Amino acid sequence: MKHILAVLVENKPGALTRVSGLFSRRGFNIDNIAVGETITPGISRMTITVEGSELLIEQVVKQLHKLINVIRVSNLSTEPAVMRELMLIKVNAEVGYRSDIQQIVETFRGKVIDVSPDSMVIEVTGNEEKMEAIKLLLEHYGIKEIVRTGKVALLRGSKVTRES
Repeated sequence: MKHILAVLVENKPGALTRVSGLFSRRGFNIDNIAVGETITPGISRMTITVEGSELLIEQVVKQLHKLINVIRVSNLSTEPAVMRELMLIKVNAEVGYRSDIQQIVETFRGKVIDVSPDSMVIEVTGNEEKMEAIKLLLEHYGIKEIVRTGKVALLRGSKVTRES
């Protein structure tokens, strides 16, 4: 099962290395990781997607709490949360196919953010299924390059992940 962990850390050199190293030592592959500052100065948030059983993830969470610079760890998979990912896709776009590509992009509520004589760059946000679906449709035109951010997530409602 995939788990989404929110890890609040002090924004200090080596914090990311210590967190990712713990996963590596335990034999876990991090599916994706997104890191950014929070509204609190000096605190960053890591959103980590990892696959494993409930028991193994519970052990990893306990070990994360013991790491230097780690303030709080929450398993967002166990609570209602909003999750999104950003994907940029560069696709071949000959003049005759541009309106077809634009129609696909609009269907997925994406945006064309760059156009050149032979390609288009498309921005799409959403869940993993949406990303895979648009990618599958655009493969017909020839995808030149893809970059994805990894998942970011927030708890639904008024509940927040806090430092204390």
